[in-house]
Amino acid sequence: MLIILVPVRGAQEKSAHHWNYSGPEGPEHWGDLEPAYATCKMGQHQSPINIREAKKSDLPAVQFDYHASPLHILNNGHTVQVNYAPGSFISVGENRYELKQFHFHHPSEEEINGRLFAMVIHLVHADSSGNLAVVGVLLEPGAANPVIESLWAHLPREAGTEQKFDDVRIDASGLLPSSRGYYTFTGSLTTPPCSENVSWFVLKTPLAVSREQASAFGRIYEHNVRPIQPVHDRVVLESQ
Repeated sequence: MLIILVPVRGAQEKSAHHWNYSGPEGPEHWGDLEPAYATCKMGQHQSPINIREAKKSDLPAVQFDYHASPLHILNNGHTVQVNYAPGSFISVGENRYELKQFHFHHPSEEEINGRLFAMVIHLVHADSSGNLAVVGVLLEPGAANPVIESLWAHLPREAGTEQKFDDVRIDASGLLPSSRGYYTFTGSLTTPPCSENVSWFVLKTPLAVSREQASAFGRIYEHNVRPIQPVHDRVVLESQ
């Protein structure tokens, strides 16, 4: 999960030191690049994880209240990110989080019982105190997704500033599968500074994306993925 350009506490943690997904500035070195990234190697609740042996629990549904947003999209050098207009929320029990942005990883960062997926979407939310909640939507080959088709028509292939297409409306509800059971656990950002205490909700049912759509993103970012992190003492819960 890449957090950038989100004006909330815990999310606006712009990297002062360049990092990458390979080489001397790759994931195995993130924790040594600068002191602010120490949690990347010292944290005990890091993401992503391989989700396995989840405990079935009586969990509240994730209620989605998403609305269309003008398309504001950027290639930030690590992923393609869509910054979302205010007014879209998820509710989980008594907790309410506003959708701030979503972005993509190729292939998926999360695994389910050791299985990788073609891609994953991370929909990043924050509550009124700046606490983060991320919904992960796994993507597998199938029919083309209309929302992704609209996004890819404006896909920025080079890193740069945010591009605004206010005449194009994007509705993130079209990036959700019809079945919304989930796995949940406490984790972290999956990029430096790897801050913890992020609430994760990974939907159990993948969303279809065409091979052409996945390949189009892969030609820009072939492998923007942090390796799987140890679960340690965490218990992964699974909705009924």
